[in-house]
Amino acid sequence: MRLDAAQARTRFASSVVLRLATVRSDGQPHLVPSTFAVDDVGRVVTGIDNKPKSTIDLRRLANIGDNPRVSLLADHYSDDWEQLWWVRADGVASIERSGAEHGAHWDLLRSKYPQYAGQVLGGPIIVVRVESWTGWTFA
Repeated sequence: MRLDAAQARTRFASSVVLRLATVRSDGQPHLVPSTFAVDDVGRVVTGIDNKPKSTIDLRRLANIGDNPRVSLLADHYSDDWEQLWWVRADGVASIERSGAEHGAHWDLLRSKYPQYAGQVLGGPIIVVRVESWTGWTFA
């Protein structure tokens, strides 16, 4: 059963993790799981936090610099297939590195994920202006 945009957005926002899809300059897709939050104007924000990474010059940031169009996917799987659902948000991403909204977005992420408590968070934030919400649920 298709979800309307409001239902899709509600399910998406309640999810704990999303998959961020970007495209490399050579056309190759790039997909990564990520923590996220939806801000008060409906943008999806995901931060580059302090978990161990091989570099802070991440492929997703370079990809967005080359092509800001992204897709975000949140879903729920269960062995009880009547519980299945997925939501995709397609939009345009920008990279936020400073400013009042930058701090507010980190605060929003910190409020959703208690694991961020006590961490110094100031890395880039990917901000996605969602243009369309698409979703499906079994029942």
